[in-house]
Amino acid sequence: MKGSKFPNIDFSKLIIPPVNLKIVRRNGVFRVFDPLRKEYFCLTEEEFIRQIFVAWMIDNLGYPASLMANEIGIRLNDTFKRCDTVVFNSDGQPLMIIEFKAPKINLNQEVFNQIVRYNMALKAKYLVVSNGYKNYCCKVDYDSNKIQFVEEFPSFRDIKED
Repeated sequence: MKGSKFPNIDFSKLIIPPVNLKIVRRNGVFRVFDPLRKEYFCLTEEEFIRQIFVAWMIDNLGYPASLMANEIGIRLNDTFKRCDTVVFNSDGQPLMIIEFKAPKINLNQEVFNQIVRYNMALKAKYLVVSNGYKNYCCKVDYDSNKIQFVEEFPSFRDIKED
């Protein structure tokens, strides 16, 4: 992965273990296979982070690929938005929303505001943001209207039993 595809990514700072991605070059453009959407997409830095993160969740944390989806469309007021990745329970209810950013993007309040807005439509219990260098996971308590940061990223078993 190092080299011309991502000269701006410091691979030694990635906190997600390396995974094998299916990458092809078509018409001079690198494309990565998304196993959730079952097709190839332009390999941007943000897409790279999404693909390694989702693979890590499936391979290491027991998240079933069948309960995950990328680029989920939602309607917020009169606008159409897309959530990067959503994890569902077996009844089809959203459990977790994940927003990915390129490593050069700081995970600031604006990023958290974005995912909180998305959650107004989905009502997921967990909100996650990642740029590959840092991950933040929050649990939403709807009874107290509070968001609590989770220190260790939860396994699928942890969130489905919660």
